[in-house]
Amino acid sequence: MSSSFGSMGDDESGRRPAPSRSSGPAGPGLVTDELIQLEVGPVAHGGHCVARYDGRVVFVRHALPGEVVLARLTESAPDAKFWRADAVEAIEPSPERVQPPCPVAGPGLCGGCDWQHADLTTQRRLKADVVTEQLRRIAKLDQVPDVVVEGPDGDGLGWRTRVRFTVDTEGRPGLRKHRSHDVIAVKECLIAAPAASSLGVLDARWPNALAVEVISPSVGDPLVVAEPVAGRTGDKLRLPRLPLGTNLATRDDTGVHQVKGRTWVTEEVTVDGEPRPFRVTGTGFWQVHPAAAQTLLDAVLSAAGAQPGERALDLYGGVGLFAAGLAAQVGVTGSVILVEGDARASSDARRGLHDLDQVRVENGSVPRVLPRLAADGGPLAPAGPEGARGGADVVVLDPPRSGAGKDVIAQVVALAPRVVVYVACDPAALARDLATAAAAGYRLTGLRAFDLFPMTHHVECVAVLEPAGDRPAPAAVPAVAERAPRPRAGGRPGGSARGRRRN
Repeated sequence: MSSSFGSMGDDESGRRPAPSRSSGPAGPGLVTDELIQLEVGPVAHGGHCVARYDGRVVFVRHALPGEVVLARLTESAPDAKFWRADAVEAIEPSPERVQPPCPVAGPGLCGGCDWQHADLTTQRRLKADVVTEQLRRIAKLDQVPDVVVEGPDGDGLGWRTRVRFTVDTEGRPGLRKHRSHDVIAVKECLIAAPAASSLGVLDARWPNALAVEVISPSVGDPLVVAEPVAGRTGDKLRLPRLPLGTNLATRDDTGVHQVKGRTWVTEEVTVDGEPRPFRVTGTGFWQVHPAAAQTLLDAVLSAAGAQPGERALDLYGGVGLFAAGLAAQVGVTGSVILVEGDARASSDARRGLHDLDQVRVENGSVPRVLPRLAADGGPLAPAGPEGARGGADVVVLDPPRSGAGKDVIAQVVALAPRVVVYVACDPAALARDLATAAAAGYRLTGLRAFDLFPMTHHVECVAVLEPAGDRPAPAAVPAVAERAPRPRAGGRPGGSARGRRRN
């Protein structure tokens, strides 16, 4: 029995149109109406599965492994190495297929959710398969650990506490199509926390706004931040009325500006048995699932096992989530250095960790700051005449989606930590960095994976790396030449790597 979904369209007789090549307009590399039948193979990284058509690889979305589907090609340049397609009908559906709960989750519609057509158990198995494949193919591990994706309770809906809606030319907030700038105006996002709907943000018009972000924190009132289109500043926006108690701000190239209430929110986790608040300004980075911050903090601290008196590094440290936990582990006789590139996040970290004398916050890019910290006289300098070991004992890495990269991995290895805990939001980037670390003498000794983005292809991993042999002595940390950041389209203000790392 076949299963139709999406917006295929029928002819006047109600029959499904036969697969054919469109004679209508198509952009470069696009054939918008050609329908082909595919036997779907394994899952691939990025929210799609792999199929073949006349020997060519086709990455097909909205399908499941083992299905036979009718798919519409969306990118099919004749000389392309692979094509892309959307499954519009499951001719032989998988028993794990379900009806997507959201009416705009499907081919040609919202691109935010990849796996609403699969039950949660299947989603987590597919994510585990992706992590395993990336470790095997990219990291080239001799022994790939068994990957089990752990997940919080719930049905996978109503979890996203930070939602950025793109505003269309008529001022309506919505969500983009997959691999497109087209905006679908919506009245509700089912994976968003209830505040996104209850505040009336999606019912209002936002003229001259590029985007509107809704932030529903764990403590206190929500915050709505509007961003103007290119060429305008936040004070020129005409903003709608929102319910009493809603904080409202604008964000442009000059910063975050108060309109009503606070320009920041408070998040809270348990550190060393006590609740600890963290301040997050504007659209600054914080985990989007309500359970994510505590889950990852507990996993990182368990893996790090920092001891009293040790030196710890928290790289790409944001507002200080991991630094606070590390400080509790190393105690007043130890030290924690947090390195964060975004000035607002660094300021929030200093404010939130001011009571921890053993914590030092450094604002600057990781590859520039580390050589300075490890230079003669610096807190991470190699052993001096007094016999101090130098370097770092524990390094926690939580890099952007692109990963830490070869240069930063080389710098971390030069510090000769006894353990590196790597928090990764992209398994391919993690696998690349694991390969680099392995070549430098650090091997993967532990891995946990978490489903903190249900209905999407995203998966969080916490990897543990340790020296393959005896722990080496610290060496000089190499300086690197950083590439200038590329300008961002649309005039959207720049931010830290952390602010750009997750969807």
